[in-house]
Amino acid sequence: QVQLVESGGGLVQAGGSLRLSCAASGRAFSSYAVGWFRQAPGKEREFVAGVSSGGSITNVADSLKGRFTISRDNAKNTVYLQMNSLKPEDTAVYYCAAARFAYSGSSRTDQNKYDYWGQGTQVTVSS
Repeated sequence: QVQLVESGGGLVQAGGSLRLSCAASGRAFSSYAVGWFRQAPGKEREFVAGVSSGGSITNVADSLKGRFTISRDNAKNTVYLQMNSLKPEDTAVYYCAAARFAYSGSSRTDQNKYDYWGQGTQVTVSS
């Protein structure tokens, strides 16, 4: 079992940057794929980015490519989401999630594949 805690959210002006962290406790975190998802007010939760257990495979939602980057440090049991050139429409609660599964195909973006979720961190981008 894995427990996840997000941090790094906050209020930032448009054009600014934030780095979110997802710290994991529990055993064998390096065997878990991790995804970041977000949910804006009145909208469904959506996939943001994901990384395979070993860190060699990463994916970012098409609409966010070029601005968001995901990485992980298994020695620190932490996954990062670097967000640059932030826009007001990036305002949302950001969640990290983890699961043991073959990180490939459509599974990567399917939130139903992820078993463990953090409590979320609020990101607010002002115009």
